[in-house]
Amino acid sequence: MIEIDGSKKSGSGTILRLSVALAGILREPLHIHHIREKRPNPGLRPQHLEAVLTAAKLCNADVEGTMVGSRELWFNPRKIIGGEIQAEIGTAGSIPMLIMTVLPLCIFAEKPVKLNIKKGGTDVRNSPTINYLQYVMLRVLSRMGVKAYLTVHKYGYYPKGMGEVTLNVEPCPELKPIRLEEFGKITKLGGISVCTFLADRKVAERQAKAANNYLRVKGFEANIRIVNDRSNPLQKGSSIVLWAETDKNVLLGSDAIGEIRKTSESVGQEAAEKLFREIEAQATVDIHMADILVPYVALAKGESVYLIREISDHLETNIWLAETILGAEFEVKKKGKLYQIEKKHP
Repeated sequence: MIEIDGSKKSGSGTILRLSVALAGILREPLHIHHIREKRPNPGLRPQHLEAVLTAAKLCNADVEGTMVGSRELWFNPRKIIGGEIQAEIGTAGSIPMLIMTVLPLCIFAEKPVKLNIKKGGTDVRNSPTINYLQYVMLRVLSRMGVKAYLTVHKYGYYPKGMGEVTLNVEPCPELKPIRLEEFGKITKLGGISVCTFLADRKVAERQAKAANNYLRVKGFEANIRIVNDRSNPLQKGSSIVLWAETDKNVLLGSDAIGEIRKTSESVGQEAAEKLFREIEAQATVDIHMADILVPYVALAKGESVYLIREISDHLETNIWLAETILGAEFEVKKKGKLYQIEKKHP
């Protein structure tokens, strides 16, 4: 049995999410305790609970400790079959975080997965936005052989949520390693600025304009698509995602969300500032993807390497879990002003 102490490293939900995914792939029972110990409200929150239950459906697992507030969980997985799965968060809990939990399981399923997730948040705090997943994360992972795409039926924001998304994944029994050792030259900057039932205030346009105003001063111009969304009349909101592509297959992303008392201009500028920090550093993977990539490169055969501008708690945690559960070997070392993350062979 895999034993994991959820109070180690970041002490956050990422320990739960990644432990469940890796246990499911290995088909080994997992016992995790002190779940989210270092968070203000420790234990399972609704989005963590639904992520575990969805993972359990995917791999026909027996689970104990599945209640909101639980700090201990037993997860006993079987074969990852796949097929059509339904999930419902019921709050503004993060749909992207649920997807990030189960995607590693989906790619090792026996047959294609169609996962429909209802009543959650697509664009909420402390989580990548749904468009970051669609236009950055999945595109980077496609270079490792992952075949997955998202359909956003309804955008969902804090506090009501009510978003809906479908994830489709084709099985990929063998992941390819990824090597991103050079930044190269920027070939394209793109983005999507979304607002839901805020078209009258030109929120999406203002976010995009502010982002481009900032980038223009730095010598760049992004082609940002404007989306005046009307999918969710129950919850207004907005978000913006930006990305930069280079001739060395580098894809960097950033995002920001609208909130009460936060101007559209500040949302756009926030995303632009984040993206420029990655460009200026000449990282080959952005701060979000730095930790997201860890389980995939750990599971891939062969060596992977990428460059990042800073070491986050989530990155350290994910490397620790990949080494503990999978026996993978990582090396983190300074390379100029950047950090090089290398997953050793095999």
